[in-house]
Amino acid sequence: MSVAWQSTATVPVDLEKMRETARALLDADGGPVLPEPPDTHVTVLTELLRGHLEVMVREVETAAGKLPDTIPRYCALACVGEARGKLRAAPAAQPGGAVAYARRLARVLAALCDHHELMDGEPA
Repeated sequence: MSVAWQSTATVPVDLEKMRETARALLDADGGPVLPEPPDTHVTVLTELLRGHLEVMVREVETAAGKLPDTIPRYCALACVGEARGKLRAAPAAQPGGAVAYARRLARVLAALCDHHELMDGEPA
């Protein structure tokens, strides 16, 4: 089901750039890309992912709010809640904690991109 909606962004959302950022940490199946990137790259990727998520949370929430009470709406809103939880969380203070946190952000970003495309009538 596709419902037309107006984006809240002043600039169109660059889904390809967001997906590219997520792919730096995840393979096509959502698994980890190996070898792990250096810590400096993980720090930069984490900040990029957080920024992308802040945009996508607003976008998907606004779009989902315009949908009728349907399963796609509730799934999109559940994903928004999951993303907010990931944004409030912090990396574990242990070896590999930063990259594991960045991968969690990447997975939820990819899911939000999928929801955005579905609500926009594009294939995910």
